Amino acid sequence: MIGSRGGPGGLVLDAVAIELDGRALVEGLSLEVGRGECVTLMGPSGCGKSTLLSYVAGSLDPAFIGRGRIRVDADDVTGLPPEARRIGIQFQDDLLFPHLSVGGNLAFGLGARVRGREVRRNCVEAALAEADLAGFADRDPATLSGGQRARVALMRTLLAEPRALLLDEPFNKLDAQLRDDVRRFVFDHARERELPVLLVTHDEADASAAGGRVLRFPDRPGG
Repeated sequence: MIGSRGGPGGLVLDAVAIELDGRALVEGLSLEVGRGECVTLMGPSGCGKSTLLSYVAGSLDPAFIGRGRIRVDADDVTGLPPEARRIGIQFQDDLLFPHLSVGGNLAFGLGARVRGREVRRNCVEAALAEADLAGFADRDPATLSGGQRARVALMRTLLAEPRALLLDEPFNKLDAQLRDDVRRFVFDHARERELPVLLVTHDEADASAAGGRVLRFPDRPGG
């Protein structure tokens, strides 16, 4: 078991193994990510990093076989569907809904648990203010810059109140200056909420900005 350096609770992977067509991608990985801690996963393309995030999130493609337990704050979520795990995930594409306004995208993160039009609007406005985007609720996402879209995507994820956060190369499509700004925004908010974070990246600067442990996946023949 690779130990945790964060606070009590957090995200635990217990003897996780993933294979495809009889070929092992991940073999017996056990890892604890404490609250407020970020662990970075690095390695060549095809070595299983993003596939591991899919297993943790509960969205592993049926072509893969996954084994091992996933726990969040001591709750075993291995058998739960993605929406019940309360594990947020961010990709390199922000995946904002083009048919919804910025405010509508954020409200989507609230789900049905937050009721009342005024309460929902206040939650959205507070999130926009926190992202330095006050007054952007009615904007079309297509009018936002890359950095603004990244901030909206993160706030939408955080409004769902995840207990852990998975980052799959979320800074990959941003230019150098934006990467610095968005990295700081993402990691500051994750630490403030004491979220355990798993980051997949090829960029050493991302790992350095995350400030936590780095696990390097080996290259696997055929991967």
